[in-house]
Amino acid sequence: MNQQLPEHYRDILVGLGENPEREGLLDTPKRAAKAMQYLCKGYGQSLDEVVNGALFSSDSDEMVIVQDIELYSLCEHHLLPFIGKAHVAYIPTGKVLGLSKIARIVDMYARRLQIQENLTRQIADAIQQVTQAAGVAVVIEAKHMCMMMRGVEKQNSTMNTSVMLGQFRASSNTRQEFLQLIGRNR
Repeated sequence: MNQQLPEHYRDILVGLGENPEREGLLDTPKRAAKAMQYLCKGYGQSLDEVVNGALFSSDSDEMVIVQDIELYSLCEHHLLPFIGKAHVAYIPTGKVLGLSKIARIVDMYARRLQIQENLTRQIADAIQQVTQAAGVAVVIEAKHMCMMMRGVEKQNSTMNTSVMLGQFRASSNTRQEFLQLIGRNR
């Protein structure tokens, strides 16, 4: 663990008017630093490491969808969580990606300080780069604690973002099929 992080958390506690020496806070700087490092572990991962060669030959050229991949991230503006799910689809061109790798790619980018718009783009670009697919689609639905716990305090708002690449962008039929299959177009 970076030894400066617990010291910084201790300074934050003091800055908030707390006593970091009181019983309940004695180990908080160390625990908070450890938690933040875990929540931001995506910085220590690369796309090659996450995929780990799990790209397999396939004759399939039909849409592959993995939906409802839960994600947890921190907004880069307030360091508060946003929590939601990603729906990822691609159209293979000779290679398919190991199923768990799609979820691992979502996690790698989500475990960085983010805004949802960029997270959606990063996932789509990564899937495209790895698979060389004919098209990639990513939709993310998330609730943002920075909207719920502070500021406007809107408890029921959900942010939706999408990125469509290749055939999903060029063909409204392909895009509509994806949206219908994930339940977004009824």
